[in-house]
This record gives sequence, structure tokens and C-alpha cells, in this order.
Amino acid sequence: MALAYMLKHRGFPGRLPGTDFQFTLRRANPKGATPLSSRERRSDRRAPDRRADEFFFTALWNTFGEEPFERGNLDAGRLSWFYGREVIPATDPFDDSHYEAMLKIDVRAARQAFPKIVGE
Repeated sequence: MALAYMLKHRGFPGRLPGTDFQFTLRRANPKGATPLSSRERRSDRRAPDRRADEFFFTALWNTFGEEPFERGNLDAGRLSWFYGREVIPATDPFDDSHYEAMLKIDVRAARQAFPKIVGE
């Protein structure tokens, strides 16, 4: 079985410092990327979870801004907290189970959810 190609986003933080909150993968899964799913972020989430969300989204915004980006080695679990709201498909058709899938930040939704990060 051939290994799946996975772009590694150099310089993107691998995790939230001092925690086990993972942001990137070390290597591709030979069976393919884990499909993304839209996870609901509730207002009563624990403070460490909210910190991880803010840190990850800050890294996304600082790395990619409004430009489309390849999913690559971004962790599916962490990305799923934003998928369908602040992070949306950049292409049509879109297959969320590929490392090569193109995503983009929905700036309007991001400004609403993270005004201190995205700003006006």
C-alpha cells in the first residue's frame, strides 16, 4: 500500500505549549486522512479547551490569513472544532477525508467568534 501524501506545515505549532492539546500530525495515516466533522463549541467549555481553541485559531490566522490552505498535517480533531463555521471548504467539490483538501477561513464568522484575533 502506498503511503498517503501529507503536506507538513513548517512553523505551525505542534501543540499548545505545556499541554497535550495536539495541533499537527507527525506522519500520514496509510489508510488516509481522518474525515472532518463539525463539532459544537459550547459556552461552558473548560478554560484549557478555550485556550487551545484560541491558540490554534491564532496559529491558523497568522499562518494562512484569508488565503486557501491545504489541510496537510493539521490534526482532524482540533480542526473539527472550527470546521463548518470559521474554517470552511475552499473548493467544490470538497472531500474532507484527504490531506490535500483545500480549506479557508471564513473571515466573517472568524471575526464574530474571535474578534481579538481577526479584528476588523
